[in-house]
Amino acid sequence: MGRAIRKDTIAGYLFLLPNFLGFLGFVALPVVFSLFLAFSHWDLLSGAAGIRWAGLENFRLLVGDPWFLSSLINNLIYSFFTVAFSLIIGLLMALLLNRHVFAKSALRTMFFIPYVVSMVAISAIWMAILSRFGPVSELARTLGVENPPIWLMDPTFAMPAIISLGVWNHAGYCMLIYLAALQGVPRELYEAAEVDGGGAWAKFVSVTVPMISPATFLLVITQMINSFKVFAPVQILTQGGPGRSTTVLVYYIYRTAYQNYRMGYASAMAWVLFAMIFIITLLQWQGQRRWVNY
Repeated sequence: MGRAIRKDTIAGYLFLLPNFLGFLGFVALPVVFSLFLAFSHWDLLSGAAGIRWAGLENFRLLVGDPWFLSSLINNLIYSFFTVAFSLIIGLLMALLLNRHVFAKSALRTMFFIPYVVSMVAISAIWMAILSRFGPVSELARTLGVENPPIWLMDPTFAMPAIISLGVWNHAGYCMLIYLAALQGVPRELYEAAEVDGGGAWAKFVSVTVPMISPATFLLVITQMINSFKVFAPVQILTQGGPGRSTTVLVYYIYRTAYQNYRMGYASAMAWVLFAMIFIITLLQWQGQRRWVNY
């Protein structure tokens, strides 16, 4: 009996081994190596012999780097508006689909499709929509705007264009999570609110919002993390421009590492980004005790 158990245990570990080796080789070791590089100077073209210890110099340089500070501010703006609008629009769509509407399944699928489509494909579609003779510019001309701006080349409109793409991409996922949460709200709570004289708004505020707060907390955490990792739309649509108007942290890290070959400086920025995401997530986790109802 004991021998059979040992064979099953060995077989289990053998099945886990490929995944463990993949994690070790493609995740764990690169993370540890990037932490070492964060305290080093390394021109990628110089090979391993070019690595030189730098101490905290990379982190000191970040404080005075205008590109890093602009990327940080742009990332915070992108994250705030993308997460806020994704949650609001996702909740509105979920409230709509939670009622008896025509073609509910088709609408649910249509709203969710942008989330599962490749971000590269979505960015290409968005580029066509926002081009000089695209639907948005033609609509502006129809409304009387003689010379619509070139949306992706205008510092005023480039970041809103990136944000709108992010909202379009993630609102369907938020809708799906909210829809599942709404279907779990007991009908008795709404009936009790009606007995107390509560209208539609009172039921939404006193029943719906508290009961779906765990779903809101999940979405805030996951969407905030995803928003700090935005890269493909910036790379495809604007390449961080015009100027520094759409440069975000991940794009600046990529450009520093693979265009300027400053791997140590890029690694320092990556660890600062990790620290920011960790602290924001920790603060959200502590704050959820005050507003999340389980």
